[in-house]
Amino acid sequence: MRYIRYAVLGTLGILLVSVCVANRSIVELKLLPDAVSEFFGVNPSIALPLFVVVIGGLVAGLAIGFVWEWIREHKHRRAVSTQNREVKKLSREVKKLKQQKHEGKDEVLALLDEAS
Repeated sequence: MRYIRYAVLGTLGILLVSVCVANRSIVELKLLPDAVSEFFGVNPSIALPLFVVVIGGLVAGLAIGFVWEWIREHKHRRAVSTQNREVKKLSREVKKLKQQKHEGKDEVLALLDEAS
């Protein structure tokens, strides 16, 4: 299984390197369309190689997806946390009740009773 993972990662790496080499031309990224930039009087732009734009878009999309998913799963994490606290509380209560039940009994009999 490990070799399959390495093969997939290696293929993905070769694919990314080939995309980067094939798309080295410089493109200009503008923050605003021309009509809007004329209205505001500013035209922020930057010149980057195309592969930087493509890979940057992939990274930004992954980051947005991870954050979105983390926010969406908040209710599930909260429910698990609440259940874990309840389990700990109940296990402490069970331990306390077992100690009260075995008070005054022989230790060997108490251990046998706990095992069953």
